[in-house]
Amino acid sequence: MSCPMTRVRAAVSLGIRCWHSPHPHRSLALRAPLFCPPVRPMYTRSQSGADVGAMVVDLRSDTVTKPCAEMRRAMAEAEVGDDVYGEDPTVNEIQRHAAQLLGTEDALFVTTATMANLISVMVHCRLRGSEVLVGDESHMFFYEQGNTAQVAGVFPRSVRTLKDGRLDLKDLESKIQHDYPDVHFAQTRLVCLENSHNRMGGRVLPLSYMQEVRDLADRYGLKIHLDGARLLNAAEALRVEAAEIVRFCDSVSLCLSKGLGAPVGSLLGGNVEFIAEARRVRKLLGGAMRQAGVLAAPGLVALRLAKETTKLDHQNAKTFAKAVHELASPVCSTDPAAVDSNMVLLTITAPLIAQELCNRLSANDQQSDVVVKALVISPGTVRLVWHRDVSTENTLQALEKLKQVLQKYNTGAP
Repeated sequence: MSCPMTRVRAAVSLGIRCWHSPHPHRSLALRAPLFCPPVRPMYTRSQSGADVGAMVVDLRSDTVTKPCAEMRRAMAEAEVGDDVYGEDPTVNEIQRHAAQLLGTEDALFVTTATMANLISVMVHCRLRGSEVLVGDESHMFFYEQGNTAQVAGVFPRSVRTLKDGRLDLKDLESKIQHDYPDVHFAQTRLVCLENSHNRMGGRVLPLSYMQEVRDLADRYGLKIHLDGARLLNAAEALRVEAAEIVRFCDSVSLCLSKGLGAPVGSLLGGNVEFIAEARRVRKLLGGAMRQAGVLAAPGLVALRLAKETTKLDHQNAKTFAKAVHELASPVCSTDPAAVDSNMVLLTITAPLIAQELCNRLSANDQQSDVVVKALVISPGTVRLVWHRDVSTENTLQALEKLKQVLQKYNTGAP
């Protein structure tokens, strides 16, 4: 058998934390730390490839945020229990808080907004072969792998999305299957909206439009689910409480790890009967997370800081958009009037293409030590998203990098 110090050296070589006992005749004891592996700083610059030594302003998405110190502390100190038995006090707290925030009878903590959206479809459309109406540019239709068909046996039928994120109401009404229960047709059960709207650049649906959809749904006996992944961004843009938006809907999802900056988690709101059934479906999808309070705790912090966070993000996005517009670049433009929340869409025109712009923004060259990460969403469109890890100073740095790139391109420099 190896001696204690031999075991210590072996542990150190593996990067394992161990403790030295003041009593040599005893085995290793939990005392003063002898070795501590290096701790990663909370906010670090990327050290891969061209990012080494650069200031990175990551505007690809608001999903890239790191949990702040208060979130990490909340995770470490969270009271937990078995959530499947309803005994996790932190999960119960965030669900009570969410129901109050959303103006719903009850709420459920789930892993992702994709899961929340799928659960909602499965609860509202219990008959397999039912039909759900979704926007052709919606997150549910575009980015969720057709999960309603794969998992739920529910057919998504696409509706034309307008540039401001609204569904074309005439197209929406025309897509409702009026001939059911004729054996040839599916039964339309659900309309899905998105607010704010991701692919349309964070556009926010007006309350008057929400009322129009509610009236149409009631006329045909349909339910409405709101993909509110960035619902609190929409509420900030409209200067209303979230419940004012949700009151037009039968269910709503809210993501904690996007605009709010928590590391993981989403919330699903609805009436008591809906949430009871949603809890069953969550279990079916593998969403029984047991001691989930460690995940819910940073979500509570995110909700408490939401108004401050979203307000600053919107201000920075609008500042950036206005400055880009004033550049009057022939190859890169944006419409400040279309910036409702924390996203800016850059329209790229020939001879520049979207991927080339992103490549140049992310290059760490001699002219600038700033790397700006952005996302191509079409050959002629680049999306930039502001979040809690992007400051006003970072916004100005990103603007200067864009100016530099466009100047190089406009002058024909390589």
